[in-house]
Amino acid sequence: MAFYLESINEQAKKDADGFARECERRFDEKVADTAAMILDRMPASRVVFLSGPSGSGKTTTARKICDALKNLGIHAYSLSMDKYYTPPDPETSPRTEDGEIDIESPFCLDLDLLIEHFTMLERGDEIIVPHFSFRTQSQDPLKFAPLTLGKDEIVIFEGIHALNDLLANKRPEAFKLYISARSDVESGGEVCFKRTWTRIMRRVVRDELFRGTDVTQTLKRWANVRVGEKKYISPFKFKADLLFDSSMEYEIPAMKAFALKAFTKIPEDGERISELRSMLPVLHEFEGIDPAVVPPGSILREFIGGGMYDY
Repeated sequence: MAFYLESINEQAKKDADGFARECERRFDEKVADTAAMILDRMPASRVVFLSGPSGSGKTTTARKICDALKNLGIHAYSLSMDKYYTPPDPETSPRTEDGEIDIESPFCLDLDLLIEHFTMLERGDEIIVPHFSFRTQSQDPLKFAPLTLGKDEIVIFEGIHALNDLLANKRPEAFKLYISARSDVESGGEVCFKRTWTRIMRRVVRDELFRGTDVTQTLKRWANVRVGEKKYISPFKFKADLLFDSSMEYEIPAMKAFALKAFTKIPEDGERISELRSMLPVLHEFEGIDPAVVPPGSILREFIGGGMYDY
């Protein structure tokens, strides 16, 4: 699917608030349809796998699906696979080609524990959900929490490796969902703002606002993120029961001010500066929208803050 720059700017100028509401309505409609599909699969499996690359909006979408399932009379839990990361070990942790610990690898997760928990939850047994602290790079037992699925309850495991054969093949009957920003923006019949730029923008804004990581650090890591996506995530996306596009037509105008503030801080010799030289002029062509029009339940709040969900 493609959006069109001229149409975006026209709607942003004419009625920014109405434009935002309509985009959010269409997104919520897709969420409701997804929840209905998950409900249909529930007799076969109460475990759902939700995967997608960095900046796809996995966490908010999982929460919104839980809310939509609640409207259908089903209680659902959203469980991040990030909780199952293991402390890095200089002896055993997987490595990239340049010798760094490969944090994008599924082998950084406690795969055996995840697989055991899939089975236990399906049986109705209680599990103890771990909690990995990225700040301390260790498991935090004080934040471990019990979880048991009731008869009419579902758990959504969300994470970049959720569709990897190492995990998903252990519950082949589970509903599998792949989410990403899948829409380019076109102008004059050509792509002017690539879908990967949307994810870069989301991650840069979020990292600077909430993770204490400036744009230079984020973009330096982006190359390894993309390598990891192509190696560990993208090969499994077409095994999903549904490919979910998390792009929204009004997104770039609503995030424009945040993105420009972040991107203008990068030094001329910074990582991926050539890509930014292509991206920034196009970003300026979008009509800006006051981010106040973004509702608290929007996926965009995962990146700009002020939302109704905890992250």
